[in-house]
Amino acid sequence: MTFAQQAFALLQYPLPHHALSRLIGKLAECDSPKLKNALIKAFIQRFNVDMREALSEDINAYTSFNDFFTRPLKDAARPIGEGIVSPADGTLSQFGPIRAGQLVQAKGHIFSAQTLLGGDASLAEAFLGGSFATVYLSPRDYHRVHMPMTGTLREMIYVPGRLFSVNQATANHVPGLFARNERLVCIFDTEQGPMAVVLVGAMIVAAIETVWAGQITPLAGSPQRTRFDQPITLEKGAEMGRFKLGSTVVMCFAEPLAFDDWAANSKIQMGQAFTEAGG
Repeated sequence: MTFAQQAFALLQYPLPHHALSRLIGKLAECDSPKLKNALIKAFIQRFNVDMREALSEDINAYTSFNDFFTRPLKDAARPIGEGIVSPADGTLSQFGPIRAGQLVQAKGHIFSAQTLLGGDASLAEAFLGGSFATVYLSPRDYHRVHMPMTGTLREMIYVPGRLFSVNQATANHVPGLFARNERLVCIFDTEQGPMAVVLVGAMIVAAIETVWAGQITPLAGSPQRTRFDQPITLEKGAEMGRFKLGSTVVMCFAEPLAFDDWAANSKIQMGQAFTEAGG
């Protein structure tokens, strides 16, 4: 922890998170060829983006910066491994058992599964004794989110909140970060019990989308809960949603998992196995 990191985190508290994020979102949706191409070129250079993985390597093919940012990859770019797999490219920042209903955010910081999942105690109870994993997506990463395992969508909960940055500096200094930011909780039924995939909003994340309902955020007000009577089943590795600008995915599993080959803050790619086949 450094003074600079702490100052960066503290300076975010008074910022108008939502207004700033929506403003940048409008810029990212601009379809002016001159402006969007300039933004895309600058972004590729700044973050060393490997366009050889993209389905379209031509920046002129993208209608806006957001269209580029959520670009699909070539079919062979992300093979799907055995067992439970990462839903996204990024950093596997934390993982492990859910002890007494608590998840680890960073060294010295924990937060509750109940708060993360929108305050429902009975929902959180299903994950007691289970496991969690958190993947942070940096700006340079592929920003579509895929299924860690095959599941049938049971319900979706939009939880309003702040939009702090979710990088490591902020995670180290803002208590309960992932449980206080705006987020979308997706509950799936799987062969290994319930699974929660939580898409966490962040500073300058203008929207979160799902494949079954389109754009979900921004919303406002109280939590909004949607139950699905008609089954929506997504296979392991199938796309489930995307971030229009970076963020974090937090997963909760009902069963204990062994992350034997991983260390905190390891780089990981979508489709890479968290665990051995069978969990």
